[in-house]
Amino acid sequence: MKTRAFTLIELLVVIAIIAVLMAILMPALSRARDQAKRIHCMSNVKTLSFAWLLYKDDNDDSMVGGMPARSVDAWMRGPTGSDPDHTEQCKEGLRQGLLYSYVKNVNVYRCPSDDRIKREGQYTFGSYSVSGALNGEEKEWSNRHLIKYSEIKNPADTFVFVEEIDPRGYNMGSWVVTKDFGNSWIDPLAIWHSKNRGTLGWADGSSNMHRWVNPSTIDMAMRAAWGDQSVFDMTPPADERDDLRFMQRRYPVLPKPRG
Repeated sequence: MKTRAFTLIELLVVIAIIAVLMAILMPALSRARDQAKRIHCMSNVKTLSFAWLLYKDDNDDSMVGGMPARSVDAWMRGPTGSDPDHTEQCKEGLRQGLLYSYVKNVNVYRCPSDDRIKREGQYTFGSYSVSGALNGEEKEWSNRHLIKYSEIKNPADTFVFVEEIDPRGYNMGSWVVTKDFGNSWIDPLAIWHSKNRGTLGWADGSSNMHRWVNPSTIDMAMRAAWGDQSVFDMTPPADERDDLRFMQRRYPVLPKPRG
């Protein structure tokens, strides 16, 4: 018995239908993957925030050091060890920080959407940094930092962890925004999710995905991800400071000492 073969037109119609279905399904699949990574990232930051709280509970209300170079109390260290793989050195620095004994998993320190380790010269592993105001870099810069958790007036509206990008190759683990005497931040914020969102961890132990609104914020994040060091210290344009103001209001510092 003879079987009828498909004609060329019928095959082309089938291929066209498959192409249309793929065009419909692929964006949905991409959104689903992004959503899964967003949930994973928020879970990582929530875990770090909880570890940060446990540390102060174990240390008479003192917050863990937010300045990695101050190794005596640092929540993380910079690249450490003799392994020729820079990424492994970054991981070892995270393990040597004082929060690792609470976290016990180096992968918690990395956003699953952070793809810098695939780029030349960008060998970072950690994706998050601690606010410089919370026993961090402000201690070295201005002496206006907070040391005790009880000094935080509104924990639910004070960020601890922020996704950021140090364009020099790996995150230093501390993030600073000027307040009262300037309008800039160091380093650029990281925007790995939906091209306009980043994760924040809060002093009450919660985490959320925040939407950044200024084009200059997003542009600098994209440039920093490729190692553009000209965006290391950001002063946004005067008409694009919504994101800056948002972070300034949630970055607590003590009054500047009188000289």
